[in-house]
Amino acid sequence: MNNYIDIIKQELLLRNYSRKTISAYCLAIKDFLLFFNQEISTLGANNMKQYLLHLHDKGYSPQTISLKANAINFLYTQIIKKDGYIKIRHPKRSKKLPLVLSRNEITLLLQQTPNPKHKLMIEIAYSSGLRVSEVVNLKVADLDLDELTVLVRQAKGNKDRLTVLSEKLVPRLRNFLFDRDGQYYVFESNRGGKLSIESLQKTFQRCLQKSQIAKPATFHSLRHSFATHLLENGVDIRYVQKLLGHQNIRTTQLYTQVTNPALKNIKSPL
Repeated sequence: MNNYIDIIKQELLLRNYSRKTISAYCLAIKDFLLFFNQEISTLGANNMKQYLLHLHDKGYSPQTISLKANAINFLYTQIIKKDGYIKIRHPKRSKKLPLVLSRNEITLLLQQTPNPKHKLMIEIAYSSGLRVSEVVNLKVADLDLDELTVLVRQAKGNKDRLTVLSEKLVPRLRNFLFDRDGQYYVFESNRGGKLSIESLQKTFQRCLQKSQIAKPATFHSLRHSFATHLLENGVDIRYVQKLLGHQNIRTTQLYTQVTNPALKNIKSPL
């Protein structure tokens, strides 16, 4: 089994897959092989369907099952290259609307975040539409305070992108980053080096609880709010797509279901 895992890892590295995808694929294949605990050549399409049904019964999300199906397909088509193998069809993904914080809730959240460093982390995530991993990986050299831009390096899909920076943050960022070399992380841990993703997520949750916002928001909700509020401001969806780094505009179009001014103007018959 370990031999297959090593081969898959090497192949994904050569194809420049992200570390997160490589880790997810390797874990998925390991779980699949442990589930049957028999020689891989003896497993057929029915076994694969059996495994995916097992995941469904365990309550895994369609997105997770889809990822594991992708990993199994990769194993059989790219590594083993099994003759006559027919790719497993992906489960239909659930169409959940993104959870968005209103402008008033963003204001309240920031008011209840007295720590200047924590406040800046939340503000830059919201003002630039950054993922939590992109905030912790952000370096001083990635910020152009004169041009009001943020260079997001090796984001999802190993792609760089350019996004906007709020002018309101510039004075505090200049003060916060004073005398810091360009290769330093913008938000370092108390021990030096970058913060962990878990640390930033916990910080956000503490601030959320303190603000008494009832929505089950996560740090990623700041990115959702960034996209939704831009669309509400009349920004063209194609620009929003570029700022978010979405490869397919259909992903960005999901936010149009959250921000529909005409729908919000309809009054309930009650």
